[in-house]
Order: sequence, then structure tokens, then C-alpha cells
Amino acid sequence: MPYTADVNRYAGMEYRRSGASGLKLPAISLGLWHNFGGIDTFENGRAMIRRAFDLGITHFDLANNYGPPPGSAEETFGKLLKEDLAPYRDELIISTKAGYYMWPGPYGEWGSKKNLVASLDQSLKRMGLDYVDIFYHHRPDPNTPLEETMAALDLIVRQGKALYIGISNYNAEQAREASRILKRLGTPCLIHQPRYSMLERTPEKGLLGVLEEEGIGSIAYSPLAKGMLTDRYLNGIPADSRAAGPSQFLRPEELTEEVLGKTRRLQEIAARRGQKLSQLALVWVLRGGRVTSALIGASKVSQIEDAVESLRNPDFTEGELAEIDAILNG
Repeated sequence: MPYTADVNRYAGMEYRRSGASGLKLPAISLGLWHNFGGIDTFENGRAMIRRAFDLGITHFDLANNYGPPPGSAEETFGKLLKEDLAPYRDELIISTKAGYYMWPGPYGEWGSKKNLVASLDQSLKRMGLDYVDIFYHHRPDPNTPLEETMAALDLIVRQGKALYIGISNYNAEQAREASRILKRLGTPCLIHQPRYSMLERTPEKGLLGVLEEEGIGSIAYSPLAKGMLTDRYLNGIPADSRAAGPSQFLRPEELTEEVLGKTRRLQEIAARRGQKLSQLALVWVLRGGRVTSALIGASKVSQIEDAVESLRNPDFTEGELAEIDAILNG
């Protein structure tokens, strides 16, 4: 049956301006890092994308190497665009990235102009697009001058292949310098994508302050700490979980008694608020407006529904924030 989007899709979502730009992003965005690759079930991915858009999630985040195999998440999304979302293209924010290993030889990763321009051309072909809304440099390159990498991003915007550009995994000083170069070039940095969660608070040590000063938005990836901030592991490691399998992204040794002790105490706070632990973790990342959007991953529709539902109770009392800090710092 042909897909028709829910007419009430914008009723329950919050949209936040990204830094000093004119662009607003949904408070919850959907990432296609896992579960949308060539090894995954296409119809499950289709159901998640459709439901996300019906709930007001307009931002879909990809990268050239997402899959597996690398590139296949973009191919999946391209098929969904063609078959389901083509009438809604102007309502969507589609982002992709380059910087991690993608093909052999000296030009298949990092931050040279050669790599970034070629990678985006490949991504556009895989998705069947003329342009993406946001194109990111995925990680800092220690060997390429930052001026070259930023000039490549500026070029890509001027070529009409991206509307906005962003950076990911840059520390505070790298982000400040990148922003200043881009401002001189005339293509401001729209957004930064750092890893940020209750269990990974490094961005609070300077980065978020730099982004505010420079007028750059932020979108937090891994806000659920690879699943550790869900009820999945509160009572140990289930046999069918990511941590119990061959996944390189969550290892059993990361689920220490210290971490589990914190998550169990956080779960008690979530229960008092009428939320799941995952919902508490998402609105905590979004607290105070310093983060533009929380970027979730999902393997089933219900996880997307839970994430959007978290926005019904986004506010914290001072006492709750103090109690959460005491747990996290304990």
C-alpha cells in the first residue's frame, strides 16, 4: 500500500533552532548507523522510518560507512526515499558524513578535499539525491591541514551538494578553530555531533561552551550509551542482547558493577517521573536547551515511539538534577 504521512505528524514534536542558524531540528532525530544495512530486514527499516516521520521526526542521519556492508544504509534510505518519502523531500533533513575508512588507498578516509568531495558524490548517488541538507566531516584528521578540510566543506556548499555543513568528534579547541575558518570562508558551521550521555559527559568540559560562543548547534549521538541507559541490562546481560553477541560496539566488560549500580539508581528516578530509564536519559541530554537534538538508534518501532513519548515530560526539578548528578559523580 502506498505510504501517506500522518496529517498530524507535527503536533507532538518539539523543534529547536540549530545554533544561530535559521534551521530547526526535531528534538529527537533518527540515526541509521545500525539496523538499516544490507544485512538487515528492509521492511523493518521501512516501518521504523515511516513511523518516525509520522511522529514528527524529520531528521535522518547517515554516513558513507553505515551498514553493514558500508554504504548499504544509504542505499536502503535511497530506496525508501524513492518509494515512500519522495513527496515529502522538502520536509526532511537528510545528513551524511565522511572521514572514516570507506575504500582502499590513500584517498578513502580522513579529511582531504579529494576524499570529502568523492565520498559525498558517492553518497548522493547511493541515495538518489542532488543534495543533502547537512554534510559532516566525521572525525578530525591529524595529518591534513584543517584549512583544507574546512575549504572542502565550503566548496561542497558552493557546489550545491549540501545546504549546511557540520563536524563530528572534534574537541573544543578543534571545533573553535574549524568554526573560525568556516566563518572567514563565508560558510558557517551549522552543527557539531559529539558523543554525549549521562555516562559520557566530556562535552560539558568546554565543548558545549565553545558551541554556544560560536553559534553552533549540537546533536548528541549515543545518548543512551550504546543501550546501557535502557532497562535492557538492569538485571544482567540477556543472551540475545548486543553485549552478549559479537558486537564491537558494546562489550560485556563495559557493563561494570559501578555502571549497573548507577543505572539502577537512575531507573528509580525515572520510575518516580513515570518514565523509562531510556526516556529519562534522552530528556536529560536535552535539558536546558544546550543540545539541539538527541540522535537515537532503533531496532524496532516501539523504541522510536518511546523516545518521542519522553518529550511529554521534559522538565526536571532542581532536586532531581542534583540527585542525578550525585549518582553520576558517585
